[in-house]
Amino acid sequence: MEPPSRQPPALDGDAVEIVVADPAWHRLIPRADAIARRAAYAAGMSGTIVLGSDRMVRVLNARHRGRNKPTNVLTYEHPAPEIILALGVVRSEAAAQGRRPADHLAHLVVHGALHLDGEDH
Repeated sequence: MEPPSRQPPALDGDAVEIVVADPAWHRLIPRADAIARRAAYAAGMSGTIVLGSDRMVRVLNARHRGRNKPTNVLTYEHPAPEIILALGVVRSEAAAQGRRPADHLAHLVVHGALHLDGEDH
């Protein structure tokens, strides 16, 4: 019997679900969903990525972390792996760092995947 493959899943969309909760993501980054999916596959992540608003992330951050402000990325392990990103924070961080918003989105998806793997900073 051969050991199971350690290769990332096929790019068929089955392992990663992208939820565009704030349609403004597509105005900032055309094909934001495809960029997030590619970054998740590159990081070996399976689960859900939510492209949300600052308000959505602020509410979740206050409820689960006691911080009443938006943050760039939140991760949840249960009931299933989930990464939630805040549009306005991603946009302002990208501008402050001189990055393209699409590149910063990909970076933060990988960052979130590392958190889901137990990495911390």
